[in-house]
Amino acid sequence: MSQQSPEQRLLDRMRAIGPLAVAYSGGVDSALVLAAAVRALGADRVLAVTAVSESLADGELDRARLLADGLGVTHLTPRTSELASLGYRANGPDRCYFCKSTVLDTIAVLARDHGFDQVATGTNADDARDPHRPGIRAGRERAIHTPLLDTGLDKTAVRRLSRSWALPTWSKPATPCLASRIRYGVEVTPHRLARVDRAEVAVRALLANVGLNVSDLRVRDLGDAVRVEVDASIVDRVTQLPEMARALADAGFAELPYVVEAFRSGRLNSEM
Repeated sequence: MSQQSPEQRLLDRMRAIGPLAVAYSGGVDSALVLAAAVRALGADRVLAVTAVSESLADGELDRARLLADGLGVTHLTPRTSELASLGYRANGPDRCYFCKSTVLDTIAVLARDHGFDQVATGTNADDARDPHRPGIRAGRERAIHTPLLDTGLDKTAVRRLSRSWALPTWSKPATPCLASRIRYGVEVTPHRLARVDRAEVAVRALLANVGLNVSDLRVRDLGDAVRVEVDASIVDRVTQLPEMARALADAGFAELPYVVEAFRSGRLNSEM
């Protein structure tokens, strides 16, 4: 790896790619790619594209739009139709492949319509080390650029550089798509996605109301049960909240038992 700083490596990589569209979810990784593209190329040579579907969590689009506007880039928000894919709805271990294929194909067409031949994602070096990342395969098949991975930036480096650039996403918790909350083999449907979204909003509000700060929160639809995952330090206190059952019931999980456990990223992958 070059002795250049991570910042210089990334900016050089963006210049080498040239004008491009960024598959921009609004998360810490894609936000850094977008900001780096603007710094390296200028806002008029960068396009931000956020795919909008039932799997996008509440509030994420508004936050993504604010940052894109602040960077001065054109921001497009096409509707995508992952749910039209049988492979996506079946929710096997390769679900992300079908999702990313749909999203990246949509972004690539839209980018070309706006004069951009190159597309980049926020895939970082840690992502590539994860043995279960079928979405990366979809990007490689389409020759999608991965500037963070190409320059060796892992999640820690991404957050560090984002903070030095004063990006509001530098400390943002990971916010994967809502389908990642549904156990493999349980069909992905609009109903399941919507109630997971409602449940996470309701649980976050409940915890705030009782003075519990939570960084990582997931409501997992396990098919025959619900698992609420929160920071390990507050599991015992959250378990004792009598209001939790009502919050989950009102969100659409009235018929299912629930448990509260410590959050662990990618947990459903280990439960296949």
